[in-house]
Amino acid sequence: MTPFIAEIVGTAILILLGNGVVANVVLNDTKGHGSGWIVITTGWALAVFTAVVVAGPYSGAHINPAVTVGLAIAGQFPWGDVASYIIAQMIGGALGSVLVWLFYHDQYKRTPDYEAQKATFCTAPAIRNNGNNFFSEVLGTFVLIFVILYITGASLEDPNQTPIGLGAIGAIPVAFLVWVIGLSLGGTTGYAINPARDLAPRMVYALLPKKVKGEIGWDYAWIPVMGPIVGAAIAAGLFLVL
Repeated sequence: MTPFIAEIVGTAILILLGNGVVANVVLNDTKGHGSGWIVITTGWALAVFTAVVVAGPYSGAHINPAVTVGLAIAGQFPWGDVASYIIAQMIGGALGSVLVWLFYHDQYKRTPDYEAQKATFCTAPAIRNNGNNFFSEVLGTFVLIFVILYITGASLEDPNQTPIGLGAIGAIPVAFLVWVIGLSLGGTTGYAINPARDLAPRMVYALLPKKVKGEIGWDYAWIPVMGPIVGAAIAAGLFLVL
Protein backbone atom coordinates (compact mmCIF):
# COMPACT_ATOMS: atom_id res chain seq x y z
CA MET A 1 0.00 0.00 0.00
CA THR A 2 1.42 3.39 -1.00
CA PRO A 3 1.34 6.38 1.36
CA PHE A 4 -1.30 8.03 -0.84
CA ILE A 5 -3.61 5.00 -0.68
CA ALA A 6 -2.89 4.58 3.03
CA GLU A 7 -4.02 8.15 3.73
CA ILE A 8 -7.21 7.58 1.73
CA VAL A 9 -7.98 4.32 3.53
CA GLY A 10 -7.01 5.63 6.97
CA THR A 11 -9.04 8.81 6.66
CA ALA A 12 -12.01 6.89 5.26
CA ILE A 13 -11.93 4.57 8.29
CA LEU A 14 -11.62 7.58 10.61
CA ILE A 15 -14.71 9.25 9.15
CA LEU A 16 -16.72 6.03 8.79
CA LEU A 17 -16.29 5.20 12.48
CA GLY A 18 -16.18 8.78 13.78
CA ASN A 19 -19.20 10.16 11.94
CA GLY A 20 -20.73 6.72 12.29
CA VAL A 21 -20.84 7.04 16.07
CA VAL A 22 -22.41 10.50 15.71
CA ALA A 23 -25.07 9.01 13.44
CA ASN A 24 -25.72 6.22 15.93
CA VAL A 25 -26.30 8.78 18.69
CA VAL A 26 -28.28 11.54 16.94
CA LEU A 27 -30.34 9.83 14.24
CA ASN A 28 -33.77 8.42 15.03
CA ASP A 29 -34.39 4.69 15.44
CA THR A 30 -30.84 3.56 16.07
CA LYS A 31 -29.73 1.30 18.90
CA GLY A 32 -27.54 4.08 20.28
CA HIS A 33 -29.97 6.99 19.93
CA GLY A 34 -29.51 9.59 22.65
CA SER A 35 -26.51 7.88 24.28
CA GLY A 36 -24.65 11.18 24.51
CA TRP A 37 -21.33 12.95 24.34
CA ILE A 38 -19.28 10.33 26.15
CA VAL A 39 -20.20 7.77 23.51
CA ILE A 40 -19.36 10.21 20.71
CA THR A 41 -15.95 11.19 22.09
CA THR A 42 -15.08 7.57 22.87
CA GLY A 43 -16.11 6.49 19.39
CA TRP A 44 -13.98 9.18 17.78
CA ALA A 45 -10.97 8.22 19.89
CA LEU A 46 -11.28 4.59 18.89
CA ALA A 47 -11.83 5.63 15.28
CA VAL A 48 -8.46 7.40 15.41
CA PHE A 49 -6.86 4.32 16.94
CA THR A 50 -8.25 2.06 14.20
CA ALA A 51 -7.25 4.40 11.38
CA VAL A 52 -3.72 4.89 12.70
CA VAL A 53 -3.18 1.15 13.10
CA VAL A 54 -4.08 0.59 9.45
CA ALA A 55 -2.34 3.56 7.84
CA GLY A 56 0.57 4.04 10.24
CA PRO A 57 3.04 1.55 8.76
CA TYR A 58 2.60 2.99 5.26
CA SER A 59 2.12 6.75 5.58
CA GLY A 60 2.65 7.61 9.24
CA ALA A 61 -1.14 7.94 9.52
CA HIS A 62 -1.49 11.68 9.36
CA ILE A 63 -5.20 11.33 8.34
CA ASN A 64 -5.48 15.08 8.97
CA PRO A 65 -4.15 18.03 6.93
CA ALA A 66 -3.31 19.86 10.16
CA VAL A 67 -1.02 16.99 11.19
CA THR A 68 0.64 17.01 7.77
CA VAL A 69 1.21 20.78 7.84
CA GLY A 70 2.35 20.72 11.46
CA LEU A 71 4.90 17.99 10.85
CA ALA A 72 6.17 19.79 7.75
CA ILE A 73 6.65 23.07 9.65
CA ALA A 74 8.46 21.18 12.39
CA GLY A 75 10.81 19.67 9.82
CA GLN A 76 9.57 16.13 10.36
CA PHE A 77 7.83 15.73 6.98
CA PRO A 78 8.89 16.83 3.47
CA TRP A 79 6.96 19.80 2.06
CA GLY A 80 6.97 18.15 -1.35
CA ASP A 81 4.59 15.46 -0.09
CA VAL A 82 2.16 17.78 1.70
CA ALA A 83 -0.20 18.36 -1.25
CA SER A 84 -0.56 14.66 -2.11
CA TYR A 85 -1.28 13.78 1.52
CA ILE A 86 -3.97 16.45 1.83
CA ILE A 87 -5.61 15.38 -1.43
CA ALA A 88 -5.67 11.78 -0.19
CA GLN A 89 -7.13 12.85 3.15
CA MET A 90 -9.91 14.80 1.44
CA ILE A 91 -10.75 11.84 -0.78
CA GLY A 92 -10.80 9.53 2.24
CA GLY A 93 -12.96 11.96 4.21
CA ALA A 94 -15.52 12.11 1.42
CA LEU A 95 -15.50 8.32 0.97
CA GLY A 96 -15.99 7.66 4.67
CA SER A 97 -18.86 10.13 4.79
CA VAL A 98 -20.61 8.46 1.87
CA LEU A 99 -20.29 5.11 3.63
CA VAL A 100 -21.92 6.52 6.78
CA TRP A 101 -24.81 7.84 4.69
CA LEU A 102 -25.28 4.49 2.98
CA PHE A 103 -25.02 2.55 6.25
CA TYR A 104 -27.60 4.67 8.10
CA HIS A 105 -29.79 5.37 5.07
CA ASP A 106 -33.00 4.13 6.72
CA GLN A 107 -32.31 6.19 9.85
CA TYR A 108 -31.71 9.32 7.80
CA LYS A 109 -35.12 8.86 6.22
CA ARG A 110 -36.68 8.67 9.70
CA THR A 111 -34.88 11.78 11.00
CA PRO A 112 -36.71 14.93 9.84
CA ASP A 113 -34.34 17.18 11.80
CA TYR A 114 -31.87 18.32 9.17
CA GLU A 115 -29.54 19.78 11.79
CA ALA A 116 -29.22 16.31 13.29
CA GLN A 117 -28.52 14.93 9.84
CA LYS A 118 -25.87 17.59 9.21
CA ALA A 119 -24.20 16.76 12.54
CA THR A 120 -23.35 13.32 11.15
CA PHE A 121 -21.31 14.98 8.40
CA CYS A 122 -19.71 18.13 9.77
CA THR A 123 -19.37 20.29 12.87
CA ALA A 124 -21.37 23.29 14.08
CA PRO A 125 -20.84 25.51 17.12
CA ALA A 126 -22.95 25.19 20.25
CA ILE A 127 -22.99 29.03 20.38
CA ARG A 128 -22.21 30.89 17.17
CA ASN A 129 -19.37 33.29 17.94
CA ASN A 130 -16.82 33.26 15.15
CA GLY A 131 -13.98 34.59 17.29
CA ASN A 132 -14.48 32.10 20.09
CA ASN A 133 -15.25 29.27 17.67
CA PHE A 134 -12.03 29.98 15.76
CA PHE A 135 -10.05 30.11 19.02
CA SER A 136 -11.58 26.77 20.07
CA GLU A 137 -10.40 25.07 16.90
CA VAL A 138 -6.97 26.71 17.13
CA LEU A 139 -6.44 25.64 20.74
CA GLY A 140 -7.82 22.13 20.30
CA THR A 141 -5.59 21.53 17.29
CA PHE A 142 -2.62 23.12 19.03
CA VAL A 143 -2.90 20.53 21.79
CA LEU A 144 -3.28 17.74 19.23
CA ILE A 145 -0.24 18.68 17.14
CA PHE A 146 1.99 19.75 20.02
CA VAL A 147 1.56 16.40 21.78
CA ILE A 148 1.84 14.41 18.53
CA LEU A 149 5.17 16.09 17.83
CA TYR A 150 6.47 14.76 21.12
CA ILE A 151 5.00 11.31 20.44
CA THR A 152 6.68 11.12 17.03
CA GLY A 153 9.88 12.51 18.43
CA ALA A 154 10.31 9.52 20.71
CA SER A 155 11.14 6.02 19.57
CA LEU A 156 11.25 2.55 21.04
CA GLU A 157 13.53 0.05 19.43
CA ASP A 158 13.53 -3.71 19.56
CA PRO A 159 16.76 -5.76 19.63
CA ASN A 160 16.86 -5.58 15.82
CA GLN A 161 16.82 -1.77 15.97
CA THR A 162 13.42 -1.54 14.29
CA PRO A 163 11.78 1.78 15.20
CA ILE A 164 8.22 1.81 16.45
CA GLY A 165 6.46 5.05 15.58
CA LEU A 166 2.81 5.79 14.90
CA GLY A 167 1.93 2.17 14.23
CA ALA A 168 -0.14 0.00 16.56
CA ILE A 169 1.72 1.12 19.69
CA GLY A 170 1.76 4.79 18.74
CA ALA A 171 -1.97 4.66 18.05
CA ILE A 172 -2.77 4.20 21.74
CA PRO A 173 -1.52 7.59 23.02
CA VAL A 174 -2.93 9.35 19.95
CA ALA A 175 -6.35 7.84 20.64
CA PHE A 176 -6.23 8.96 24.27
CA LEU A 177 -5.13 12.41 23.13
CA VAL A 178 -8.12 12.79 20.78
CA TRP A 179 -10.41 11.44 23.50
CA VAL A 180 -9.34 14.01 26.09
CA ILE A 181 -9.51 16.85 23.56
CA GLY A 182 -13.10 15.86 22.82
CA LEU A 183 -14.02 15.59 26.49
CA SER A 184 -12.30 18.80 27.55
CA LEU A 185 -12.27 21.10 24.51
CA GLY A 186 -15.00 19.72 22.27
CA GLY A 187 -18.01 21.36 23.84
CA THR A 188 -17.89 24.64 21.91
CA THR A 189 -17.48 23.58 18.28
CA GLY A 190 -17.59 19.78 18.24
CA TYR A 191 -13.76 19.70 17.93
CA ALA A 192 -13.21 19.28 14.21
CA ILE A 193 -9.41 19.72 14.71
CA ASN A 194 -9.11 18.24 11.21
CA PRO A 195 -10.03 20.04 7.97
CA ALA A 196 -10.60 16.75 6.14
CA ARG A 197 -12.94 15.59 8.90
CA ASP A 198 -15.18 18.64 8.33
CA LEU A 199 -14.79 20.03 4.81
CA ALA A 200 -14.89 16.77 2.83
CA PRO A 201 -18.03 15.42 4.59
CA ARG A 202 -19.63 18.88 4.37
CA MET A 203 -19.15 18.77 0.61
CA VAL A 204 -20.77 15.34 0.50
CA TYR A 205 -23.66 16.64 2.62
CA ALA A 206 -24.13 19.53 0.19
CA LEU A 207 -24.74 17.04 -2.63
CA LEU A 208 -27.51 15.20 -0.81
CA PRO A 209 -31.19 16.02 -1.48
CA LYS A 210 -33.61 17.92 0.79
CA LYS A 211 -31.38 20.87 1.59
CA VAL A 212 -32.75 24.27 2.60
CA LYS A 213 -31.05 27.61 2.10
CA GLY A 214 -28.29 28.26 4.59
CA GLU A 215 -28.43 24.79 6.11
CA ILE A 216 -25.06 23.61 4.83
CA GLY A 217 -23.26 26.30 6.80
CA TRP A 218 -20.73 27.50 4.25
CA ASP A 219 -20.41 30.76 6.19
CA TYR A 220 -19.02 28.75 9.11
CA ALA A 221 -17.05 26.16 7.13
CA TRP A 222 -13.82 28.21 7.06
CA ILE A 223 -13.43 27.94 10.84
CA PRO A 224 -12.89 24.13 11.08
CA VAL A 225 -10.46 24.47 8.16
CA MET A 226 -8.37 27.52 9.04
CA GLY A 227 -8.53 27.06 12.83
CA PRO A 228 -6.77 23.68 12.74
CA ILE A 229 -4.15 24.91 10.28
CA VAL A 230 -3.34 27.93 12.46
CA GLY A 231 -3.28 25.76 15.58
CA ALA A 232 -0.93 23.31 13.89
CA ALA A 233 1.41 26.11 12.80
CA ILE A 234 1.57 27.56 16.30
CA ALA A 235 2.21 24.13 17.83
CA ALA A 236 5.00 23.37 15.37
CA GLY A 237 6.57 26.78 15.89
CA LEU A 238 6.57 26.41 19.67
CA PHE A 239 7.96 22.91 19.35
CA LEU A 240 10.88 24.24 17.30
CA VAL A 241 11.52 27.03 19.81
CA LEU A 242 11.50 24.64 22.76
